[in-house]
Amino acid sequence: MRIGVMGGTFDPVHNGHLVTAEEARFQLGLDGVVFVPSARPPHKEAAGCSSVDDRLVMVGLAIEGNDRFSVSTLEIEREGPSYTVDTVRQLRADHGGDPEFFFITGADAVLEILTWKDPEELLSECMLVAATRPGYTLERLEEALPGRNSRGEPAIGRVRVLEVPALAIASTDIRDRVSGGRPFRYMVPEKVWRYVAERGLYLK
Repeated sequence: MRIGVMGGTFDPVHNGHLVTAEEARFQLGLDGVVFVPSARPPHKEAAGCSSVDDRLVMVGLAIEGNDRFSVSTLEIEREGPSYTVDTVRQLRADHGGDPEFFFITGADAVLEILTWKDPEELLSECMLVAATRPGYTLERLEEALPGRNSRGEPAIGRVRVLEVPALAIASTDIRDRVSGGRPFRYMVPEKVWRYVAERGLYLK
């Protein structure tokens, strides 16, 4: 089994997330992609975040109809901050066997990996997939990584770069658009757009 893992607040989940997940599934031959909404992301200020329930519903609406996509409440149910290495370990224990995991995140986040919990261990537990915009250079990638993972393998060999055309879409911009009364309809799946409007999310 080859399993993709997408973590994030998904506040809201948008088409860039979905295009990235599908592109990773296709290019890396993944059997599926698990979306893991975070309850308490340690690198982000949680204040002002939409409720866990709203974010879970939006992810569920966004992936509806794609049987290769699923959502996990693992981080939401965990006590304390959510760390990627702990999430991948738990997913491995839950799946059994010896699946290969690919943690899909933005290239900018990968460049900050040395600030993550146990980066060498993480690079042993899974491959990192650095999603970038076409033309975005990752010249600093090798120097941003630890030299080797906890198994002594070169860390650079544990990272895949994935070019995704829809990465100009950002949740922050969507929230700003909603609060400013600007359009965002085609930046998110139709059902998510309706949910945000009906719930009055992101209005100041």
